[in-house]
Amino acid sequence: PALPHFSDFTEMMRALGYPRLISMENFHTPNFMLVAEVLLWLVKRYEPESDIPGDVETEQDRVFFIKAVAQFMATKAHIKLNTKKLYQADGYAVKELLKVTSVLYGAMSTQGGERPDPPEEDSSKFKFDLGSKIADLKAARQLASEITSKGAVLYDLLGKEVELREARTESIARPLEINEAEKVMKTAIKSVLEEVQKTKDMLNNVALDEANLEAKIEKRKLELERSQKRLQTLQSIRPAFMDEYEKVEEQLQKQYSTYLEKFRNLTYMEQLLDDHRRTEQEMFE
Repeated sequence: PALPHFSDFTEMMRALGYPRLISMENFHTPNFMLVAEVLLWLVKRYEPESDIPGDVETEQDRVFFIKAVAQFMATKAHIKLNTKKLYQADGYAVKELLKVTSVLYGAMSTQGGERPDPPEEDSSKFKFDLGSKIADLKAARQLASEITSKGAVLYDLLGKEVELREARTESIARPLEINEAEKVMKTAIKSVLEEVQKTKDMLNNVALDEANLEAKIEKRKLELERSQKRLQTLQSIRPAFMDEYEKVEEQLQKQYSTYLEKFRNLTYMEQLLDDHRRTEQEMFE
């Protein structure tokens, strides 16, 4: 098949620092090993810590590899790849690879990255981690939602400012009584101390519950060990009357063989008798 934009693909791969030279002849016939190598390299450029297996020896391994790469690109980079075209590993696969390389190339150009060093040198300095950008995008969306909700609450509070201004002015104009303020402060301190005591009691109860749970866990472990030992003992002991059971079972097999033999003989004799009766009936007629 024709390879549209193949020169763009090779140029982008070279700019991204791919260590091998790719030519049009590589895709005149299906070349799955090269496609798998390029895909794995692009995945590592997106996320160096990715754990996609690179084993593509069997057909099942190749199918699993293509599905894993497509799922990774869809979730991490929001790039939809055609798995059938990738599996063909020909010119149509280049179109799918171009979707990934164009995003990487555009990101590198946006960040002002220079062209990487030659392949023999370390090209890891230009790695691009899109996962962090996606995390930043999610954080930005969450912050935008929080800003909207906080703005609505602030608008409602500002609407009550007219009523609150009068009460605030009246409270400021009223002279401060030391005894009343002292009484309010003592009440507040008492309330805080009660809350602190409640918190301490809750912490003590948590520690006690934790100790009880640890004791129960230890008890269950001992019971499990005893049950396992008992099971091993029961498995190692030969059941009673096992010898007699085996002898009876052996005799039963012999009796069953004899029964089968007699049953076949009886059936054969009955068939002969039927034939004889049929012959006599024919002669009589």
